[in-house]
Amino acid sequence: MNDRQRAYFRKKLLSWKNDILREARETLDHMQSYSSNHPDLADRASSETDRAIELRARDRQRKLINKIDLALQRIDEGTYGYCEETGEPIGVKRLDARPIATLSLEAQERHERREKVYRDD
Repeated sequence: MNDRQRAYFRKKLLSWKNDILREARETLDHMQSYSSNHPDLADRASSETDRAIELRARDRQRKLINKIDLALQRIDEGTYGYCEETGEPIGVKRLDARPIATLSLEAQERHERREKVYRDD
């Protein structure tokens, strides 16, 4: 991977991370400003369900930020774009679609097939 490609992916990853952080701040602001007690039990239950779903989504995004940080670290170390399993380069198209990818397409497919076989038991 050349310097131009590394710079492109660094910019893409940082932009993605900033978008997630901005959305998290907006969600937090919304949750703090919309914390009302509903007299109706059904409304209260619905509101708490919505809140739980939102918090679960934020947790997934927190984990995604960690993966983005690890990808940025791999860029710094010079290992970004190489499959963790085979050491072969990961295709640029795959990285463009999934910049946090750590496995080549072939390795990912093998991993998913193994996972499916063991899950079906």
